[in-house]
Amino acid sequence: MTPLFRKLLGINWLLMSVVAVLLIFGVYSIHSATNHLTGDNLTTKWNKQIISIGIGLVFFFAATLIDYRWIRWGALPMYVVSIILLLSTNHGGDKVGAESWLRIGPISFQPSQLALVSGILLLSVILGELPKIHKIFESSFIRLSIAGIVATVPCLIILAEPDLGSAMVWLAVLMLMLVMGKILLRYIIVIVEIGLIALPILYFFGLKDYQKERIETWLNMLNDRPVDELGSAWVPKHNLIAIGSAGYAGKIHTDPENTSLTANPVTIDNPKLVTQMGFIPKNVAINDFIFVTIAERYGFRGATLLIVLFAVSLLLLLYMGYRARDSLGKLIIAGCIAQLFFHVFMNIGMCVLLVPITGLPLPFISYGGTFILMMLFMLGMCQSVWVHRTHSLDEPDDRKLRQDELPLIHPALTRI
Repeated sequence: MTPLFRKLLGINWLLMSVVAVLLIFGVYSIHSATNHLTGDNLTTKWNKQIISIGIGLVFFFAATLIDYRWIRWGALPMYVVSIILLLSTNHGGDKVGAESWLRIGPISFQPSQLALVSGILLLSVILGELPKIHKIFESSFIRLSIAGIVATVPCLIILAEPDLGSAMVWLAVLMLMLVMGKILLRYIIVIVEIGLIALPILYFFGLKDYQKERIETWLNMLNDRPVDELGSAWVPKHNLIAIGSAGYAGKIHTDPENTSLTANPVTIDNPKLVTQMGFIPKNVAINDFIFVTIAERYGFRGATLLIVLFAVSLLLLLYMGYRARDSLGKLIIAGCIAQLFFHVFMNIGMCVLLVPITGLPLPFISYGGTFILMMLFMLGMCQSVWVHRTHSLDEPDDRKLRQDELPLIHPALTRI
């Protein structure tokens, strides 16, 4: 059996199966949300999503089959390139739509997604590998300072786009990786305290007017205060109507002969679907608010199934991180877990009024080529950690030293 074939067999196929179901569900949901449109370029989005998934799978298998330790040399160049692309977007780049994208010929992509992935890999090297180079890097303060600079630079550039949602993902990723990187708890507590102190300053002097309006609308709706239902509260209000009116079974599982107003809408083409009546902008119904589209069509049971699939994928990633053979692998998986969990929590949360609207996509479900590529690449890095956990490495396992290496470390260990 060839080493390549052994690696393919060693992939965590249970996690891959769960992700495959999510990807298929996402394509089907995008198609369902756009198939009623005529003469609109949105009707081809599900085709483009399939193409993005196909390209993403190439990234996935490449990252899976290559030893994850290569990021020791590749993480920094990848990070530098992402920063250059971010700066190009903000200074002279071609901005597409409300968010900052970069267009090179016929291809447009979001550099902030590349920056996040490269940042996770570089932070993994800083927190997990630098202490092996020199004792000075064993200091929590030094590693924290370097990691803080690495995270702050792209975060500030992204905030200037402005893209508050993507900047918040950086904070979630950094905090979890600091914990997994064995940074002293007192430093983490100080960071949290400084963050809480800085929140009012950021709100009054750092946020744009429309961002403040989103937060104020969210707070007013939570407390049943008057809101502008024809303005800032239009989308949140109809999100709740769409989800709340779906019931348990959703709006596409009703008897076709029953068309009474008390019954759920009959089919997916029935105009009673809120997401098809134009109350939710059609361009975000397949992206930021794809969960609303799914919940309205498949009801509580469909939304619950989707959340369960995400929960299973997170639990499998946790298990893979637990079985990782070194701190580098654990940190890579920790960064992926933080990214996946935060996106899922914020996307579903903003649809059900749990958090303000932030514009974060739902992993593996929302339409978006760059996001699909980067998520599949990160998933491939996690699979590489899993596949290579039992492969022979040039250096000792962090959990268990091989017997033939003991004399090289200290002669006294041979007598144990």
